[in-house]
Amino acid sequence: QVQLVESGGGWVQAGGSLRLSCAASGLTFSNHAMAWLRQAPGKEREFGAAIGRGGGLTFYGDSVKGRFTNSRDNAKNTVYLQMNRLKFEDTAVYYCARGSSAVTTLPQDYDHWGQGTQVTVSS
Repeated sequence: QVQLVESGGGWVQAGGSLRLSCAASGLTFSNHAMAWLRQAPGKEREFGAAIGRGGGLTFYGDSVKGRFTNSRDNAKNTVYLQMNRLKFEDTAVYYCARGSSAVTTLPQDYDHWGQGTQVTVSS
């Protein structure tokens, strides 16, 4: 059974940083692209970042590009999202999700999601 457990969310002032982690189990982690998606109140889920199986290929949504960094440690079955220069509009529930072998930027290409972790940025 695939399980994805996010952690590291919380409250931070605008301009601050947070680091999210997602621990995966029940899958051959290194066979899968992984993504971070987010959903703000009243809005649809938005693509944030994705990383290829080996960690060498990453994609970012326009709203986070240059501020967020996606990485993974296949030995630990964990994917990370370093979020810097946070803005009020980054406030959302952040989910990690499992993809196929190919990394994409489409939320519908990721089939298993964690329970999410809340990130709140105060302006």
